[in-house]
Amino acid sequence: MMRSIRVLSAALFVFPAALAAQQPTANPITNAFKASGARYAGWLTAAFDSIPAAKYGFKPTPVQQSIGYVAQHLEDANYQLCSRFGGAARTLTARDSLADTVKAAWPKDTLVARLKASFTYCDAAMATVTDAKLAEEIPAGPGGRTAARARMVLVYVTDLVDHYSQIANYMRLNGMVPPSSAPRRGM
Repeated sequence: MMRSIRVLSAALFVFPAALAAQQPTANPITNAFKASGARYAGWLTAAFDSIPAAKYGFKPTPVQQSIGYVAQHLEDANYQLCSRFGGAARTLTARDSLADTVKAAWPKDTLVARLKASFTYCDAAMATVTDAKLAEEIPAGPGGRTAARARMVLVYVTDLVDHYSQIANYMRLNGMVPPSSAPRRGM
């Protein structure tokens, strides 16, 4: 009985302190977007890193995009979407104006480095977003179209999800295991 009273007394002391320590997280919606974006950007980076350079021309059917094409397309889409919701303009180079089919044939190292740079750019853009800013109307396209910042952030994250699914399927068709399906360390 005495032991139960001590345990109860300790719980009555510790429980309120634990509750007080649990402050609501600032920006829970934005943090969810950031976490999902980071997860898929990490998987995409790992996927493109692990695919052999000789496979960058692979496409399942003649009308589908090659792995190299997906890499350059994803890089360009990242810059376009993240500049909209992050506000910082991308600095373009002469190489950026080349045709997508030309960029798709660049060496793996070039494509991966450029893709990683686009993720770094998007991380910086995401760092500027807060829950309070999600409802703000921002430029969303030609003709003065606008959309809520949340829409552009959502499009960025879902674009990563879409292209990760695409690359994961390409990897499986080539006998590779996508990063999200790889065994976890320590398991």
